[in-house]
Amino acid sequence: MQSKTRIIVLHMKEIIYTVIFLLLGILLIVLLASMFLPGKNDKSSSAKKIYTPGVYTSALTLNNTTLEVEVTVDESHINSIRFANLDETVTTMFPLLQPAMESIADQIIDTQSLEGLSYPEDTPYTSQVLVETIQKTLEKATR
Repeated sequence: MQSKTRIIVLHMKEIIYTVIFLLLGILLIVLLASMFLPGKNDKSSSAKKIYTPGVYTSALTLNNTTLEVEVTVDESHINSIRFANLDETVTTMFPLLQPAMESIADQIIDTQSLEGLSYPEDTPYTSQVLVETIQKTLEKATR
């Protein structure tokens, strides 16, 4: 009878290199799968959609003069807030209306929220009316 015993000599360096390359290969496959498989990114981006993109307006009446507050939004951001038809007679009658609107609009665009706004000391009530009108306009954008 002849013995068929074979002895294989492996160098420790070759085993370590093989394990490292196998781990890097598995890591590469996992990263590629997580980046390119559909579904995961679609769900996270749809959760951020708050508004229907567009330009929305609401009416504000001051002393028989109707002003339109115009809010421009995209899917997840408030882009601009302004008066649509502000003329000289209104700015003459209400000189602090435009500065109050600019102050509130800047705060809302920076924070993307109607919460925690600071109203100018000289126009607190006008600012509250403007915020209520902006809130009504944003409710139109969320429908």
